[in-house]
Amino acid sequence: MNIRLLSGAAFAALTLLCAPASAATTPEAPLGAIASSSVDQAVNDFYARRSGAPFWLRSGGDSGAARSLIGILQRAPLDGLESGPMLAAQVQALVARAQSGDPAALAAADRILSASWIRYVQAVQRPPAGMIYADRWVMPRSDTPAQILARAAAAPSLGAYVRSVAQVNPLYARLRDAAWAEMQANGGSVDPRVLTSLDRTRDTPFQNRYIMVDAAGARLYMIEDGQIVDSMRVVVGKAEPGTQTPMLASTIYYATLNPYWHVSGEMVKSLIAKNVLDQGLGYLSSHGYQVMPADPDDDRLLDPAKIDWHAVRSGALELRVRQLPGPANSMGYLKIGFPNAYDIYLHDTPVKTVFESADRDISHGCIRLEDAERLGHWLLGRAPEAASNDDPEQHVLLPTPTPIYVTYLTAQVKDGRLSFADDIYGRDSQSQVAALR
Repeated sequence: MNIRLLSGAAFAALTLLCAPASAATTPEAPLGAIASSSVDQAVNDFYARRSGAPFWLRSGGDSGAARSLIGILQRAPLDGLESGPMLAAQVQALVARAQSGDPAALAAADRILSASWIRYVQAVQRPPAGMIYADRWVMPRSDTPAQILARAAAAPSLGAYVRSVAQVNPLYARLRDAAWAEMQANGGSVDPRVLTSLDRTRDTPFQNRYIMVDAAGARLYMIEDGQIVDSMRVVVGKAEPGTQTPMLASTIYYATLNPYWHVSGEMVKSLIAKNVLDQGLGYLSSHGYQVMPADPDDDRLLDPAKIDWHAVRSGALELRVRQLPGPANSMGYLKIGFPNAYDIYLHDTPVKTVFESADRDISHGCIRLEDAERLGHWLLGRAPEAASNDDPEQHVLLPTPTPIYVTYLTAQVKDGRLSFADDIYGRDSQSQVAALR
């Protein structure tokens, strides 16, 4: 897919083709490519309450807010609004006519800007393709056309508000800005991976503090007040089906100090039972494993010597296995869970050498942290220290619940320029196939 930039001359020519002849003489001009009953009604009601007074161009054609929005519309195909450059061209042509002595053209331009803003906000509020929202507190907002205009009208500074909404989030903004700069330098084409990655990270949290994890780049970002305040390397799931780290959004409510490692049912079969059969029962005690009934409400400890481990290995017998806290525990000393159906969580690890590798897709889906203590301190507002060194599973509530977004970005930004990560999960090719259907 290519997106081509339009020069000023092309803008003017396009305007003559796509703007109705009445656009320059009536503020009720049709809105063309952005018209819909809900948008048109919201725009009409908005200006009726203003007695027709301009909103974007209230100080005339040279308005800072209007210039900001026109610039946003020119690059809007990156944001999922293909008609953005055409709409910017219409507004520029109408403003030029107004400056030549046609005051009605200014009113028409103002209405197009309002309708364009509605369409733009709707585009950036569209949920990322493939994102699973596992907690209600992170569900994306979907404003009505009337609400979109009302929020803009209530902003203390319209220009600043427009720019803040257009940022979406800092990961998204820096990827789009790098893509826009490259488009201007190379004649307007953009790599499809950029558009796919932009779509995957087009989330606009209303909270001031949240975490974003990029599984393709194996990196976690701490975001506060619209800025990336810290980041760290992580380990993510392997490429094999069933072990990939999914795209999901949820909320972190508490952290767990001195956690057990609750081994997944699949790993009980493929790892624990296999090693018991190969190495003997001493494998369990040497690694601090305890065995319990499959019933999650039954925490009785079972005698491993009385268990048919061949049946466990084959899947005929189900058990629960947990690993006691300690230096060898796979969770390290800190686990950070969040609601989701995949049992995905963040956790510490006793094996730090893995973070020195560029290829960090080696887990069974969960996300290992390079510096769990640093993240825990950011989440809790204090050092994540257990009240007792011996008590397992000490849950500590966060001062404020913190959203987490796990995405997948094969398009990256390094030193301000675009680069690309390996598509370890094959999701880019899946997206391209879906786009052709």
